[in-house]
Amino acid sequence: MQLSTEEEGFLTNPQVSQRRGSSDLESEDESETKNLDFAPKMKTLRQRMTEDMVSLGDGSSDDEAKWEEQQIKKAVKLSQEICDDASVRKYQPTKPKFDTSVSLPPVNLEIVKKRLTERITSLQDVHRAHQREYEKYMEDIESSKMSVQELEKSSDAALNYKFYRAMKTYVENLINCLNEKLKDINEQEWAVHALLQQRAVRVSKRRQEELKNESAYIQHLTSGDGKPAKGGMEGYEKTQVLEMCEHRRTCRRQAREQSGEGDHHEGLSSDEELTPTEVDEFQKRKDNVLEDSRKIFEDVHADFCDIRKILLKFQEWKEKFPDSYCDAYISFCLPKLLNPLIRVQLISWNPLENFTELEEMPWFRAIEEFSDAENVSESKRDDDHDKEVLPRVIEKTILPKITAFVKSVWDPLSTSQTKNLVQLCNSIFGKQILSKHEPSRAREDLMNTVVLRMKKSVEEDVFIPLYPKSTVEDKSSLRSKFQERRFWSAVKLLSNVVRWDGIVQEDKVRDLGLSKLLNRYLLLNILNTPLGPDNIEKCNKVVASLPERWFQNLKGGSTLPELLNFSQHLLQCARVLHKDNHSDEIKEVLLLLVKIGALHIVKDFIEEHKLEHLKVMIGK
Repeated sequence: MQLSTEEEGFLTNPQVSQRRGSSDLESEDESETKNLDFAPKMKTLRQRMTEDMVSLGDGSSDDEAKWEEQQIKKAVKLSQEICDDASVRKYQPTKPKFDTSVSLPPVNLEIVKKRLTERITSLQDVHRAHQREYEKYMEDIESSKMSVQELEKSSDAALNYKFYRAMKTYVENLINCLNEKLKDINEQEWAVHALLQQRAVRVSKRRQEELKNESAYIQHLTSGDGKPAKGGMEGYEKTQVLEMCEHRRTCRRQAREQSGEGDHHEGLSSDEELTPTEVDEFQKRKDNVLEDSRKIFEDVHADFCDIRKILLKFQEWKEKFPDSYCDAYISFCLPKLLNPLIRVQLISWNPLENFTELEEMPWFRAIEEFSDAENVSESKRDDDHDKEVLPRVIEKTILPKITAFVKSVWDPLSTSQTKNLVQLCNSIFGKQILSKHEPSRAREDLMNTVVLRMKKSVEEDVFIPLYPKSTVEDKSSLRSKFQERRFWSAVKLLSNVVRWDGIVQEDKVRDLGLSKLLNRYLLLNILNTPLGPDNIEKCNKVVASLPERWFQNLKGGSTLPELLNFSQHLLQCARVLHKDNHSDEIKEVLLLLVKIGALHIVKDFIEEHKLEHLKVMIGK
């Protein structure tokens, strides 16, 4: 290591160098005092190091840290040089001590450490604040991403507004259109129903008048010596009515013979035929009404009168905006909205004639397709109330219309009308088309109307005269024929009444069929009929009309309470037949008792007369 000349002088003569240093410092101070005031004064080394140590805790840049490190290195290097210089001087004569005024002040490491620790703590606090802010920013980013996804799934606000505005206008126009056409719909619907009601009233009134006239005619004709009584049936008009009645019966009899229909009794026919003139007049008026009904919506665009197209509008709403569709309760509004359109299609519908399944009707298929349409929307709601649209349409539109037919058009004595009506009700109730979540008030009203109409028919249409046995033994006599027709007419009504079993409450059906019809009318005629094949046939027809399920869960070998008198009559028949040795007829009568559940009567009879070979009838 080579030293400069100045440094060599300093080592050889430290006093000289010390004096030179002090003189230099003094000259430096003097030169500093001579500097201009507008220039900053040069600070001494002590002042600069003191300021540097004070500013250790205030600096925050990397340059300050590097500067501190350089100053520490300089202090270490200076101390090493002083030590080296001291080792050289110990072999030299004692000289004056080094002036401590020019030495560096001591460094307090504890203060430095404390300040560094405070600095680290401050940086850590700042780091944690930045971390929290970073996490918040990340949450905001995720939220923004979700918002973007939601917006991407739906149309923009302008398109949404345009759709809702168009839908609002469409619904308003649809409602205005239907309100305007509602008056015409009501008029045409009422016109057709009035025609059907007038025809039904005409047939019922004619039947009752003919019954009254024929009964009076026979009563007066056969009174006394067999000649018409004085003041009896008079007038050419009434005679013509009876002849027309007999003419209709003759025509029906010939038609049955041509069709090969057997096992038929006079009185089982409904006798609801109209004259050709009446038929032509009815059909002409009905065609005129139907023609007018087809013109109701001829000036309306299909979008406002075609049920399928209307439902497609609402289906589009459901697919695009399922939540707002559900919030608007559209599924509850559609049945009322579609009511006028469905009624127009049903103006020509008569559920009593030519049974047609509801499933085959256009309006039914359109609503069914709408209700069963796959839900392609991504709504979070699991409940789909569109499944209830069809049941509510049946509840609000179809059942009230059927109830109106039952009340004023249906003839319980007509087997064909009753079959069609029962089949329709079984189709509606049996297939669970009605809502499973709501009690059906319309169904209850329909059933009550059915019961009232049958009760009225029992009271007004059933009449079986009772004549002395001697007057009806001749089957060709007027009394015998008239009595037989009235009996079989009541049997037909009994059969029609019990067809409602399973639809109408069982206790009401049994009250009408057994308590009122059988015990009050039919049984009296059966008891007045001589024992023999005719009596057994009548009993057989009565039992055949009763539902088998009534006798499936009977206990104790006893029949229904309403059939006790009828069972006693069958037992009496069996005893008479056994006395006359009619074994085949006995077996037939006992079989009737078994069918109605009177097993204890059969068992007692077999044991009483020791008919062991007939025990198989009651065996299980």
